[in-house]
Amino acid sequence: MTHGLILAGGDGSRLAADGVATPKALVSVAGRPQILNLIQILEQLGCESITSMVREGVLVQPPSPAVTVRACRTPSSLHTLVAGLAVVPPGPVFCTMVDTVMPAEDWRLVYAGVTEQLRAGSFAVLAVTPFVDDERPVYVARDAAGRAIEIADSPRNGTAPVVVTGGVYGFSPGARRLASVAVTSENRMRAFLKLLIAVRAPITTVEVAKIIDLDHKRDLEAAERWLAASAPQGGAAR
Repeated sequence: MTHGLILAGGDGSRLAADGVATPKALVSVAGRPQILNLIQILEQLGCESITSMVREGVLVQPPSPAVTVRACRTPSSLHTLVAGLAVVPPGPVFCTMVDTVMPAEDWRLVYAGVTEQLRAGSFAVLAVTPFVDDERPVYVARDAAGRAIEIADSPRNGTAPVVVTGGVYGFSPGARRLASVAVTSENRMRAFLKLLIAVRAPITTVEVAKIIDLDHKRDLEAAERWLAASAPQGGAAR
């Protein structure tokens, strides 16, 4: 079984700069706080346990005894990841940033791909998308089999389709151990991903057409429109 981990240790400074005073974990998407959306998604996907790492001072009431909410004050997403991995039970992990938005069908596709590839021996799995709408995207170059061969701050020259990370990851037990080592010298998630490539670990990908990151007020508005359009007729957006 795979354990779920939600990273919500950031302060949402870009949302705040746009006039959104609500902490990122609690911004409303499809009528509910985003972190509750993600908890429900991970429950529906079948995660054996769910751990949410939430920035200190942001109050989140666990919706069920099966959900663990831990307060943290970490300087980066990599530090939040390592803090979360330290309390998640042993085994493979399905990890998402709190600002990641996809329709339910795409969450199922990504989860199925991540769990299948981890079982097949992938060290880590990255959800990627050709939809680029971020100020600091993390570009992924892949080989013909879909394995990640480079993590970069700019797209690689060539004819291969451009894809970027979407804030959802699968980590094997080995990747979990390496993260705890990497954080002693690195402080960014992209640096850890580059390290995974540098040590020649088998890193695979799952691609979906679009993933929205809730970095700005316009992203919230775009997510609402997208989820409403993606929802089954007469059903909820997620």
